[in-house]
Amino acid sequence: MKPWIDDEEKKQIIEVIESTYLKEKHKTEEFESKFKELSGARHAISYCNGTMSLFAALKLLGIKENDEVIVPDITFIASSNSVILTGAKPVFVDVDKKSFQIDADEIEKSITPKTKAIMPVHLYGYSCDMDKITSIAKKHNLKIVEDAAQGVGVKFNGRHVGTFGEYGSFSFFGNKNITLGEGGMLITNEDELARKAYSFKNHGRKKTGTFIHEEIGYNFCITEMQAAIGLAQLAKLEEIKKNKLRILEYYKKNLSGIKELEVYSGDPRCDSIPWFVNIIVPDALKLQEHLEKNGIMTRRIFYPLHMQPCYSYLKIPKEKFPNSLFLYEHVLSLPSYAKITEQELKEVVAKIHAFYN
Repeated sequence: MKPWIDDEEKKQIIEVIESTYLKEKHKTEEFESKFKELSGARHAISYCNGTMSLFAALKLLGIKENDEVIVPDITFIASSNSVILTGAKPVFVDVDKKSFQIDADEIEKSITPKTKAIMPVHLYGYSCDMDKITSIAKKHNLKIVEDAAQGVGVKFNGRHVGTFGEYGSFSFFGNKNITLGEGGMLITNEDELARKAYSFKNHGRKKTGTFIHEEIGYNFCITEMQAAIGLAQLAKLEEIKKNKLRILEYYKKNLSGIKELEVYSGDPRCDSIPWFVNIIVPDALKLQEHLEKNGIMTRRIFYPLHMQPCYSYLKIPKEKFPNSLFLYEHVLSLPSYAKITEQELKEVVAKIHAFYN
């Protein structure tokens, strides 16, 4: 997942250096403004990374010790660790075998009197079924914090992910479709939640340049250099989307003759920007080892949270997660970076064909 970095990022960075203003200022404000335009959200507040923006969203919604937050069993561990950071308990729910996203039917089965929020995670540049999830949240009076770390530019039924719940959280880590190296964003349509989100990341202040702190807060800010890179990256997003969809179609077309293999393409209600192209195969590990021997790097799907060594104290039975276990054994992510060449794609496809032949 090589990031697409060129002279546009250099130009933006030079402007920041020449200004000598390195903390959040005009570039940050412009980046947040453009992200509002992209998402259609009323407010966008930049954060130092996606994990802290998730933590902030939960904390500002009142999630605390002894509360429970529902999280999909297949996701990067930052999702559940942000819950733990508030003192609450993450409750893992199985995913849907076809969509890879949290199984909405399993959410309702996992709700208890301690449940205070649902954290749907929009995995791999696709969307969860937000129709069902918002309906469940409304029925049970639960908050929604959307983890859209991999969902920049992604829509469900024409609406950008991250705008369905109280907060939507995004990540700009180095391997995302657009990157700042590190960085995050919170979006919301509620004025008071936006005010709280800014104060929380700014040491509990309404603005910088003052030593009066109305609330408890912390330093979760980004820098002008990160925002500058973000502006250059956002300008490339439409072309990144076209390239990503082209890569997906190339793999689908050129791997279609392998009966043991299926290329994942997501929910048709989702306007997607694939993060990785995922394939479903009989044995993901064996194919991964074959490709690695031939100089091709791949990734396994996220390790199921209920199996993570750091969560062993929760003593969760594996039988509750048949779909998570199936996907971990059978899903492999292929090289999918926006500027991958056709020759590189041909090489990946050829080595996969060789494996099955």
